[in-house]
Amino acid sequence: MRGLRMDDPRQQTRAWLRDVVVKLSLCPYAAEPLQRGRVRFAESTATQADEAWRDLMLEAERLATAEPSTLQTTLLILPEWHTDFVDFWEATQDAEELLLDTHLPVALQVVAFHPEFRFGDAEPDDPANGVNRSPHPMWHLLRADDVAEVVRNDPSVHDLPDRNRALLRALAGG
Repeated sequence: MRGLRMDDPRQQTRAWLRDVVVKLSLCPYAAEPLQRGRVRFAESTATQADEAWRDLMLEAERLATAEPSTLQTTLLILPEWHTDFVDFWEATQDAEELLLDTHLPVALQVVAFHPEFRFGDAEPDDPANGVNRSPHPMWHLLRADDVAEVVRNDPSVHDLPDRNRALLRALAGG
């Protein structure tokens, strides 16, 4: 295992999660698992989709079988996979299908993050795209039951996308 350095993708991702996602409260549910050490920062050496899917499935198995009190979520960082966002998005769709076809003990969801992330209805330079822009391409694995619990217990979750768009546009001066 490599030592942690400032140019280490795991360190960069941890800093992004702490300094952007948590600090701006883009995901108000991210702070607690980060503070409790329940976020796994996994780094893949994948350079193409089939390698990335293999690593995703390994991390999915790890998350699905872990006790939630020790591991709540995983960020699979793909710093060597130099693909544009459209290709990454298509690979993410295939990754979701793989997860659906896998017999894991719990259902998982995957969320895409990419340095060039773009919502389908947004212009490339829209600051709102920053919600899912990250230092490296990555897949965020979550337990589906955890997501359902948040939706069930926090009615404000539905306002989060509009709040985040407005916040990022305001921070950019828009």
